[in-house]
Amino acid sequence: MTQPRRSEKVIVIGAGIIGVCAANALVDEGFAVEVVDPLDPGSPGQCSYGNAGGLSPGSCIPNAMPGIAAQVPGMLLDPEGPIGLRLLDLPHALPWLLRFLANSRLSRVKRISDGMIALNRLTLTCYEPLVKEAGCEDLIVHRGQLFAYENPKGPEGSALSIAMRRERGVKVEILDARQMRELEPAISPAYCAGVFLPEQGQCPNPGRLVSAIARLASDKGAVFTRRSVRALVLEQGRVVGVSTEAGVISADKVVIAAGAFSAPFARQVGVRVPLISERGYHIMLPNADTGLKVNVNAAERKFVAAPMEGGLRLSGTVEFARPEAAPNWRRADILLSQARHMFHGADLGGMERWMGNRPGTPDSIPVIEVAPRHDNVILAFGHGHQGLMGGSVTGRLVAELAAGRPTSIDISHFRSSRF
Repeated sequence: MTQPRRSEKVIVIGAGIIGVCAANALVDEGFAVEVVDPLDPGSPGQCSYGNAGGLSPGSCIPNAMPGIAAQVPGMLLDPEGPIGLRLLDLPHALPWLLRFLANSRLSRVKRISDGMIALNRLTLTCYEPLVKEAGCEDLIVHRGQLFAYENPKGPEGSALSIAMRRERGVKVEILDARQMRELEPAISPAYCAGVFLPEQGQCPNPGRLVSAIARLASDKGAVFTRRSVRALVLEQGRVVGVSTEAGVISADKVVIAAGAFSAPFARQVGVRVPLISERGYHIMLPNADTGLKVNVNAAERKFVAAPMEGGLRLSGTVEFARPEAAPNWRRADILLSQARHMFHGADLGGMERWMGNRPGTPDSIPVIEVAPRHDNVILAFGHGHQGLMGGSVTGRLVAELAAGRPTSIDISHFRSSRF
């Protein structure tokens, strides 16, 4: 229920999934809200649009796990590997990569995992009232998530991840070849073992989800302005609005939810976060009528196959590059060969390619807090691969912070001071 109107106006920088969820929660708190972004919510230029659609309350495994330092060089040297790095971008990416590897220590991994589960555990709980109100309940389905292995002993090699999930209350089932065929007959028999998370959910059209939630916020009174924010506007050391190509927009509070483009705004309020663009690629195969039911993570090959409204989506390759660099479409084309391997005989014609800039922190968790030196600025960015998953919960946290209320979860994990 929307609270009585407040006198304060809040500007949200960014109309991706974090921004539109925050806009809804802020309007419900009674704030006047204006969302500023050069792109329409849910449009192909946004990171949220290309998400694999996983909505996993049990997601708690960081990208940097023990042993990854030995694997990264091979991944980078493999032209069809899951990670790409252009030599020209090495100076840009190296400091971030060193921090990333430092976070793979077991003691650090377990603390990060606690932060991830704290945020993600409520993803479906917070999305369900939103999608019901927006009239798009079909965009949340509960079918589970499958990690598929070509090595029959693959799950044994993932013992640490499995144990970490179970320690945090996530239900995990280990599948043999027969059980794999029964659960997901669409994929190749080459995948002969699996780890199944039955409580997880998925979204069959992330772009439509962002659009629907934005439309809901607009119906409640939020204003969406298509402009590029150039900088925060400060007067006598206090943020009073944002500067755009069409002039200044005044506000009492500002939420920085600009994804991979958030760092310059955060620096203006004294917060330095090692944020990098983990450029993600996907392909859509509109004719691949495979019958796939659940999101399937190919454990060894590091990609995700997801059934979508528009066909079959494969995603998962990462490229470390500056956001303004031209796309390297070979990173997307790699996924087509993975599709041939996983789905024998499927019609892979009509392929469509996409690239987006995902906002990555070295420890796989976002920054969510009131800026330490500016009490009217809220930081909400850095969700990496899990922006769709974290959107609903982060939106609620932003509104709680703006209202000065205790937050639903402990947000100490997400403070920028950890860097």
